[in-house]
Amino acid sequence: MQDRITLPDWDTLAELDDESLPLLPTALLIARDEYPALDPTVYDATVQAHVDHLRAEVEIIASAPLKMAAINRHLFDELGYSGDHDEYYDPRNSYLNEVFERRLGNPISLALVQMEVARRLGIVLDGVSFPGHFLVRLPMEEGMLVMDPFNGGRPLGVEELRERASSHLGGQRPDDQVLAQILDPAPSRAILMRMLRNLQGVYAENHQWDRAARSADRLLKLAPENDDALRDRGLAYLKLEYLAGARRDLGRYVQRNPDAGDAQALREKLVDLGGPRTRLH
Repeated sequence: MQDRITLPDWDTLAELDDESLPLLPTALLIARDEYPALDPTVYDATVQAHVDHLRAEVEIIASAPLKMAAINRHLFDELGYSGDHDEYYDPRNSYLNEVFERRLGNPISLALVQMEVARRLGIVLDGVSFPGHFLVRLPMEEGMLVMDPFNGGRPLGVEELRERASSHLGGQRPDDQVLAQILDPAPSRAILMRMLRNLQGVYAENHQWDRAARSADRLLKLAPENDDALRDRGLAYLKLEYLAGARRDLGRYVQRNPDAGDAQALREKLVDLGGPRTRLH
């Protein structure tokens, strides 16, 4: 079989704009960190098999929402892709090779599968960085259809979306304007960064500091100016006793964010580490 997919190089990603950043290949690149023998063509072929199975059915359906209903039925009902409700924070739920193999994932990885299948069938399906669970949206002439990939692609009504958002907005239900902003499409870079933040958080919670540092490092490959990732990599380096790296990252973070809420505590850490005095002002 002719290769359909080539993974990008980490060192080139920061130079790409969001539209040029390849979503599926970069997600598989993230997985290759944990699974060095990963063959991307295997998973590209898996996606294409889903698409080939659906194409004849989808092409004779006129309505975009009904096309998506057919896609969702095949992915979630027939193939058994599902949200991992039992082990939500299992890192395998963020690695696409594992999602394809186990048919289990978290909201963002399942959304990525759903989006890639839809895209290859000519359907524009956007990711939505909704508070809490990642969602997808299908633009329509009269508005949009919002779906929950973690729960079988179930459509979500406006009131349920307001209710879901309110728990992340101090209990305040968003009005139409705020909700519309929340439902803006997420660029590819934002989707990939959210995947990496999920991994970084899981690994830090489990005290797997080498993997936490790697996840933060990959975030910086996508967004070199991301100060949170710089701080998190420095803190992970500190746990690993890689003191030169910790001094460098935490010093740069404090320089960039002298008034941040955690800046003083980090200054004190730098003093303990013997960091350059010039970085502490």
